[in-house]
Amino acid sequence: MRVLIGLIAVALVGAAVFAWVTAPATLTPEIRSALAAPGDASAGRVVFEAAGCQSCHKSAGQDDPLKLGGGPPLKTAFGQFYPPNISPDVKDGIGGWSVDDFASTLLLGVSPQGEHEYPALPYASYRHLALKDVRDLYAFMRTLPAVAGRAPPNQLIFPLGWRRLLGGWKFLFLGPPDGPDSVTPADDAAFGRYLVEAPGHCGECHTPRNFLGGLEQSHKLSGAPLPDGKGKVPAITAQALKSWSQDDIVTALTLGFTPTGDSLGGPMAEVVRNLSALPQAYPKAIAQALKAGT
Repeated sequence: MRVLIGLIAVALVGAAVFAWVTAPATLTPEIRSALAAPGDASAGRVVFEAAGCQSCHKSAGQDDPLKLGGGPPLKTAFGQFYPPNISPDVKDGIGGWSVDDFASTLLLGVSPQGEHEYPALPYASYRHLALKDVRDLYAFMRTLPAVAGRAPPNQLIFPLGWRRLLGGWKFLFLGPPDGPDSVTPADDAAFGRYLVEAPGHCGECHTPRNFLGGLEQSHKLSGAPLPDGKGKVPAITAQALKSWSQDDIVTALTLGFTPTGDSLGGPMAEVVRNLSALPQAYPKAIAQALKAGT
């Protein structure tokens, strides 16, 4: 009898710990207060391009990068993810979201329904976003055309369909939002580091991951397999780019050509398209940051 009571007690304690560890986080009052200020949609367009939102969420079968009805599937070792509709459509998109809902998704990976989002959405990087950039991006997203239709459900290996498990992943690999209230665009390495680490989320592809999918920060930007395991994303550390000048990096980021005359293809073609739409100081800042070592 005592053994049974002991086992029940251990099970209850374990359940309580699991519930605490995996509970979805909420925005702090300080962040909510900072988000209350109105956003600037024109500034949000720049954040949109820097973050490359259209690269994953652009509706298939058309060329308008502002129609965000959900993009092609993302194949990974954990299953197949379908980027959702993030247009202002109230029924199928995010048209009914408040700025707090939007920020919670980007900074915490928690949906308006209080469920964990999968880190296919790079909130591990977006948690570094400046709060002004979040509300500006929200303001811009609300100006886009509404698109009807929802993405298919994700096809994941068992038991990853149980979203509560993501709370444990976040406990291991995700810190709290730590972005500043705002950043000042500049042609310098400090701003470039922000672009690389936050909206640009370069590490999501260029940093290797462990078997649980957590970024190995000790090997930051040192190259990694493509998500589907077919091919490799190159290293972009200062050492890897030692033979590249800052101008070489800017040319690659905005025109898609390397110093040897090769052209950047695959996922980088979308990145080049996005970065070429940014103010000139942005790719210059990224180049400075990469040469300095982020």
